[in-house]
Amino acid sequence: MADINEFDELDRRIIDLLSASSQGSYRQIAKQLGIHPTTLIQRVKALETKGVVNGYRAKIDYMRLGFDFMGIIQIYVDKNMLGVQEKITVIPQVIAVFDVTGECDSIAWVACRDREEFSNIVKSILMIDGVNKTNTSVVLNMMKDPMDYIPPIVDE
Repeated sequence: MADINEFDELDRRIIDLLSASSQGSYRQIAKQLGIHPTTLIQRVKALETKGVVNGYRAKIDYMRLGFDFMGIIQIYVDKNMLGVQEKITVIPQVIAVFDVTGECDSIAWVACRDREEFSNIVKSILMIDGVNKTNTSVVLNMMKDPMDYIPPIVDE
């Protein structure tokens, strides 16, 4: 696993810019950094090879697409934790699955179009062999989107 301290200031600035937006061309990003586009391309390829940069995608506002019911489902498992988590990850409405410590064993973050779909997802998770119980919280508002998080990697 890579450590942020393994990267020089230029790598950190590249990661910071790509985290904020990867929409610009190599030429535009290189200009912002004050380097040649070829240097940027080589650095980005190295970051991809090391697994630091794992892809590029648009940030989608799912609520504007009609996924108005979001929830956090705490899942209590009595057997086959990995099997349960694998089954949950393939449910299309599941945004993320977290293996956690604490009272519950796993947490699923889900996005659904309506209350009925939300109810069906909760019930389908509860029906997975090994799930003992669930505790569900409905997300009323998202105060900070995790996709907006950019870790402080550039020394200021």
